Amino acid sequence: MKTFLTYFFLFLIAFVKISEARNLYTIAVAPQFTPTYLKENWGKILQAMEEETGLKFELIIYKSIPEFEKGFLAGEPDFAFLGPYYMVMAKKAQGYIPLLRDAEPIKGILVVRVDSPFKKVEDLNGKKIGFPAPNAFWASLYMRSILSEVFKIKFEPLYLKTHDNVYRNVVLGEVSAGGGANQTFQRQPEEVKKQLRILYETPPSAPHPLAVHPRVPKEVRKKFFTAFLKLSKREDLKPYFNNIQIPHPIEADYTRDYMPLEKLKLEKYVVLEN
Repeated sequence: MKTFLTYFFLFLIAFVKISEARNLYTIAVAPQFTPTYLKENWGKILQAMEEETGLKFELIIYKSIPEFEKGFLAGEPDFAFLGPYYMVMAKKAQGYIPLLRDAEPIKGILVVRVDSPFKKVEDLNGKKIGFPAPNAFWASLYMRSILSEVFKIKFEPLYLKTHDNVYRNVVLGEVSAGGGANQTFQRQPEEVKKQLRILYETPPSAPHPLAVHPRVPKEVRKKFFTAFLKLSKREDLKPYFNNIQIPHPIEADYTRDYMPLEKLKLEKYVVLEN
């Protein structure tokens, strides 16, 4: 009898662990901001998502944007909050599906110190320009293509890992200008923003999608989407949704939102590190 009960309880424990594993989904977030910032804001929302859906979510924050790229290209995370051109790359590599995005389009920006002598983009010819990473869409990939193809300038790119680092390096004078995005710029402290001037803005495009790997069951995707939209309307959570750059989530559509980026021919500006 004891042997039977022992095996029964072992089976029960194993069954519970398997069930929990099936209900655990990983979410990777592009490391645009500090890990502390991301954990605080995404963590609060994912905690509420767990309570609302009964699912478990594990937040993955890669140490760098190149590591994040390797992760989603290998299909590691179940969900990924990633840049627009990353969405194109993730779709081709793993079949990721854009699930939701914010309603407002985003622009890339090129900033200089407020007291800098640069009045037009052409003035930056031959200068050092900071970017968060080679493949960050608005801040780097799209921006570098425009600087090269449209303005025909030569420049030395410096990759500084995060948007925060770019803005601060411009303030410190380490680079002549820096690529960013209007959303990340608005989230900078006032003492940083007041020392910067926007020199150029790119045409707008659909913002970061929260994408899902096709292995995630459709019923889970639907439950996630419904809960996310519901929670975004809670007054106590609105600041957190604003901080993760999805204050007004809507359904995303690859054909409408991200397929047009395939026509920009940005492949020659993509840099994948080994």
